[in-house]
Amino acid sequence: MALGVEGVRVGMWTDPVHHTGCTVVLPPVGTVGGIAVRGGAPGTREAAVLGPAAPNEACHGVVLCGSSLFGLRAADGVVDWCEAQGIGLEFAAGRFPIVGAAVVFDIRSPDMRRIDREAGRAACEAATGDEPANGSVGVGAGCTVGKEAGPAWASKGGQGSAVRRSGGLAVGALVAVNALGSVMGEDGRVLAGCRAPDDVPRYPCAARPDSLSNTVIGCIATNARLRKPEACRVADLAHTGIARTVSPAHTSLDGDSLFTLATGEVDAGLDLVAELAARAVADAVRAAVRHARGIPGFPADPRAR
Repeated sequence: MALGVEGVRVGMWTDPVHHTGCTVVLPPVGTVGGIAVRGGAPGTREAAVLGPAAPNEACHGVVLCGSSLFGLRAADGVVDWCEAQGIGLEFAAGRFPIVGAAVVFDIRSPDMRRIDREAGRAACEAATGDEPANGSVGVGAGCTVGKEAGPAWASKGGQGSAVRRSGGLAVGALVAVNALGSVMGEDGRVLAGCRAPDDVPRYPCAARPDSLSNTVIGCIATNARLRKPEACRVADLAHTGIARTVSPAHTSLDGDSLFTLATGEVDAGLDLVAELAARAVADAVRAAVRHARGIPGFPADPRAR
């Protein structure tokens, strides 16, 4: 099942020509949502209403998008789709879906096609309960990693997923890995990322606007029973999984954002859920680069094979 949690569905839309896309996570009715953001260059939607201070606990979908801030338009398509399905907060004026979104910056030229609301709707139509594909699909289509020495030395990133379990508790993670830093393997060595020799200066482009084109974004799904502040805390601590696998992580040039979706089927301690989430995020980050396929200018790193 998708991300190891009953009722969760994942759908993708991929543009194989322009190497961009979006991925949608659709939870069952009654799911509690939360978010935690780290890094200095985020691009998000509904971060405030999904934050710990807002009274609303519901989240009806999470969208992970390419095309930077333009990609947030995909969330409009998800909102449209949810409304048409009768999903959302019920008011006298109708249904109002709460759809969180986060973006990666994968725009490589001014004339590159950018994601629109139809891409979000198409991803919803494609959503299934099957385990999602990893690599250069959906939001991972245009992701890159290892830009410490500049984009000329970067490698292909991607989308990755993983599940961790403890008894009846399941915690899954789906991430888009578009980090400034390189991805480290279980042995502490570079798995995929910067291909520059050691004598090439690092951070040569820190003052350029295109140096902001980095982030790791993702969604954690769990069958744990969590309240809103707890869901946000799980998202916050799950960022540990990024720090375990990306070096450097959470820089001022990254916009790392993680959502949590808790379906409320299993009683579990907060710390256990958070630790499984961190492990699942770390596994998912590595899966993203291990399954990545190269695109022009950004080869798949052979160290990940």
